[in-house]
Amino acid sequence: MTIDILQIGPMTARVESALADAYAVHRFWEAADPQALLREAGPKLRGVATSGDKGCSRAVIEALPALEIIANYGVGYDGVDVGACRERGVRVTNTPDVLNDAVAEMTLGMMLSLCRRIPQADRFVRDGRWGSKSGSGAFPLTGELTGKTVGILGLGRIGKEIARRCQAFKMQVVYHGRNRQEHEPFPFYADLTAMARDVDWLVVIAPGSAETQGLVSRQVMEALGPQGALVNVARGSLVDEPAMVEMLQTGALGAAALDVFTAEPSVPEALWSLENVVLSPHQGSATEKTRAAMGDLVVSNLAAHFAGRPLLTPVA
Repeated sequence: MTIDILQIGPMTARVESALADAYAVHRFWEAADPQALLREAGPKLRGVATSGDKGCSRAVIEALPALEIIANYGVGYDGVDVGACRERGVRVTNTPDVLNDAVAEMTLGMMLSLCRRIPQADRFVRDGRWGSKSGSGAFPLTGELTGKTVGILGLGRIGKEIARRCQAFKMQVVYHGRNRQEHEPFPFYADLTAMARDVDWLVVIAPGSAETQGLVSRQVMEALGPQGALVNVARGSLVDEPAMVEMLQTGALGAAALDVFTAEPSVPEALWSLENVVLSPHQGSATEKTRAAMGDLVVSNLAAHFAGRPLLTPVA
């Protein structure tokens, strides 16, 4: 008997093809009347396929009395109401590990772009200013990563990969998290503000949640200071974005490399013209290899559940 599932938003062609081959897929984002879709198809929908940015709300969960599993495309599942799932006995999965390398690579790429001013250097050459008699002829000197201290907020799977790469660039690594990890070689800071005061770079890679919202506060960024750089590859919600923008404009915060924002895809226009920022459209895991592996986990978790096998990557 065909199993009906709800797909909240678009996914890669590879995932959508696999889902269509295995299930009767109801495409929520394409419905002329999404609420009518929930009323009519809700009683038979046993699974949900969604992504970190689309999530799955309590309202949708409660509209699906037969719901058994939500498979989330992404390591972050803060958009899924896990509390509602636990109340109903609905399983939740995500796609960890397969994106660790891609996000860590992106982090170092953004750090290099920021400190070596790679976007500006590219523009300098393209504008014909290199060696131009009408210009300075030489690009200004930049900073470098070697010898700097990086503080990692969230030493989880991805945080550890970032730490290893920072060590390869001859940086000193320290970290802050909910708990000290006894077998990690990096110095631990119990206080985030104290760590920000002692580092040159602050990399944010903690999960997004109600508990972490605004964790990188004005106070933390003031401690990081006019010589410090903030890198956010986690969730925009972790940073006090209005304070960050103001401080970048005034120089109270030295620089920022941002792959995530509070109200994506909206990015504060004040950031567009700043030379002390590098901006990216949430591309941390956006490689062909990684996205294929993430999609395979979504499909495999659904298949395992409906076949009565253990889930590959359960979170609830």
